[in-house]
Amino acid sequence: MPRRTATAALTAALLLAAGCSSGDGSPGAAGKSTGPSRGATGSAAPHSTPSAAPAKGSVQVVDTLTTGLDSPWGVAVLPGGDLLVASRDTGKIVKVDGESGKKTELGSVPGVAADGEGGLLGLAVSSTFGADHLVYAYFTTASDNRIARMIYNDRRPAGDQLGAPDTVFKGIPKGHIHNGGRIAFGPDKMLYAGTGETGDGEQAQDKDSLGGKILRMTPDGEPVHGNPSADSVVYSYGHRNVQGLAWDAGKRLWASEFGQDTWDELNLIRPDGNYGWPGAEGRSGGGSSVRPVEQWRPADASPSGIAYAKGSVWMAGLRGERLWRVPLRGTEPVAEPQAFLAGKYGRLRTVVPTGDGGLWLVTSETDKRGTPEKGDDRILRLKIT
Repeated sequence: MPRRTATAALTAALLLAAGCSSGDGSPGAAGKSTGPSRGATGSAAPHSTPSAAPAKGSVQVVDTLTTGLDSPWGVAVLPGGDLLVASRDTGKIVKVDGESGKKTELGSVPGVAADGEGGLLGLAVSSTFGADHLVYAYFTTASDNRIARMIYNDRRPAGDQLGAPDTVFKGIPKGHIHNGGRIAFGPDKMLYAGTGETGDGEQAQDKDSLGGKILRMTPDGEPVHGNPSADSVVYSYGHRNVQGLAWDAGKRLWASEFGQDTWDELNLIRPDGNYGWPGAEGRSGGGSSVRPVEQWRPADASPSGIAYAKGSVWMAGLRGERLWRVPLRGTEPVAEPQAFLAGKYGRLRTVVPTGDGGLWLVTSETDKRGTPEKGDDRILRLKIT
């Protein structure tokens, strides 16, 4: 059942709003999007006419898969459809059966030092998981943010199913805020990571810093041939706090990002693209920075995870407590963003495809900024169009 009851008028107003949010919990007023960007954000493949998603879609919550999760953050889908869920504050990883919702604890990631927005954050499974059974985790330690991988062995007893961590990459700046944390393997089978600037905006423009960046590396943590700099994992820069990563049907990378007091962003990512922070927020600023494809006011978004499904980018909102749909034709929105579930389930942290055309949506009421109720946090199964 929905966790909050709103009047029909308020719900209708919220569903029509297309606002933009800066930081999670930052002050700001709701407002409408200023419309699709027609700036240089990439284009469809030559000699192709990309099909467009319908301007309007729908969302139906068809099931609550599981309840009682503690500070869920990253989610990785195993080949068979089960979910691995990271608990930011406890450092534990649990497996959730994709059919029954039964939870099994794999174990804790050693070295996690949860503080503020830091802790056990993103999860990803190896692109060759069937052969190596490797689970990757992005997490905060006492000295940095780093990525490690562990062998997952489900034949061992519950609570002891994770092997010793092998550090793949370290030295990402840490802070009480803005630790980034989302990781994912791309269509090229390389590992991507979104980082934050820890509250120090100058890091975002410093290409020698790993803060405020999207990183691209091999599964072993090395720079990839074709990166903007041959000896660097930095793929794009000028970010404040990257929270979501997803690829569309054209294998283009999209990212969601917290702004500060004015605009949150959905960006189409280019190699060596400068996304403007701290000099630009949202579509303001100009210069050589890449303009976001969409933007929202703080009260409406504070975006976290994103997913691509049915021709649209879907974006979970924390402060906004709603799920946004951005319908696309190639790299361009075909309509204003559409909001769903406004205020019904509280803060929304992560959204991932189910594999059969739907979405898994993970709430985030136990992250010390929500108002948890009985059953929080939970994973919802969504039917979408």
